[in-house]
Amino acid sequence: MTQAYLSFMESGNRPVPLRLTQRLARLLDLPPTVLPVMTSRSSGRRQMNEWLVEQLARLGYPGFAYRSRPGVVRNPAEVLLAAVACDELEPRLVEALPWLLLHYEGFDLERLVADAKAQDLQNRLGFTVALARQAAESEPAFAGRLPDLRRLEALLEPSRLAREEPYGQGHPNERLRQWLKGKQSETAKHWNLLTDLRVEHLAYAR
Repeated sequence: MTQAYLSFMESGNRPVPLRLTQRLARLLDLPPTVLPVMTSRSSGRRQMNEWLVEQLARLGYPGFAYRSRPGVVRNPAEVLLAAVACDELEPRLVEALPWLLLHYEGFDLERLVADAKAQDLQNRLGFTVALARQAAESEPAFAGRLPDLRRLEALLEPSRLAREEPYGQGHPNERLRQWLKGKQSETAKHWNLLTDLRVEHLAYAR
């Protein structure tokens, strides 16, 4: 790489290629939250679930440590947004999402909220943040994340949607909807989500 091209990137006159940002992050030992966030990802259910498993493994999620393989690491915010946008998530993936918010610092909170609102994902994100905040309140190892999590929750609260929707359940039939309504936590009710997920289901929050 020439000094001139490096100067162009440093001054913002040239974009930094994704391949180079990955190498720079490794070289400078920077967290993946400094990587660019790509928000236009879309694919089939099975392909998306597999991509999320791969990314969570590369980001160090303990539940998928056995699946870790070399490859491109994505910004945790990108992985989180892609996951909450997916209508049909495997339960183990839904349970993994609050861990991203607990394990990593340096999220651009305003950008994360804006990206979620642009796709009407604020309820799903808000619920995930609330679970992470509850985990941080009960697990001393995550206590340092509380200020950011409370701020993120407060930023999402004014845009909370009134419509009720499932989370990670696809399109449940009426019988399943009624069962989920009976299993909702107060947090799920607040964020208008049909899910039986609670903070006590998160293995890393105990």
